[in-house]
Amino acid sequence: MDQMVHVVDDDTAVRRSLAMLLRSAGHQVATYASAEALLEEGETAEGLAAGCIILDVRMPGMDGLSLMDLLSRRAIHLPVVVVTGHGDIPLAVRAMRAGAQDFVEKPYAEERILEAVGTALASSRQADRQRLLTVQAQAKVSALSPREREVLAALVEGKANKVIGYDLGISPRTVEVHRANLMEKLGVRSLPEAVRIGLAGGVGRMG
Repeated sequence: MDQMVHVVDDDTAVRRSLAMLLRSAGHQVATYASAEALLEEGETAEGLAAGCIILDVRMPGMDGLSLMDLLSRRAIHLPVVVVTGHGDIPLAVRAMRAGAQDFVEKPYAEERILEAVGTALASSRQADRQRLLTVQAQAKVSALSPREREVLAALVEGKANKVIGYDLGISPRTVEVHRANLMEKLGVRSLPEAVRIGLAGGVGRMG
């Protein structure tokens, strides 16, 4: 699925010129005249398309920082490139501390905004891949029996078969059987692969 660049700016001319620039560079673009308009799109059945957000930090009504806070609380995790006016560096730094990936000062060179968008979209793709890997790992771990999950948790902790057997009150040979079974269910051939899936699936996390 193509990624979307969501442009949020109350200035009509800025929205149009930025959308034209981004589309000429091959990006899919959606524009919004206010933070509230973006939030309304996020509440639709489809929600906000994956990609990134270019956000003017100073707008009438809800400003950029307030929007970022609300998106975070709604678990909408799209990389944000904040656009600021001249002299708004302190505001841009606040936005970065709030989670913005980058900030671009007006007036900006076309190359600068395209570079920021490219980096943000790459970050978004990586985050999407990581979320998918986590979901897949959780599904594989959930398919294990309770005993197999116990053995996997011990393997994640770096314990040897004899120690695992002693802790669980079973023989090392039985541990080996459980270990072979869980590796087959996880679809892996090596212990490091099993540990990696276990960690991604939440096995062995504290708290």
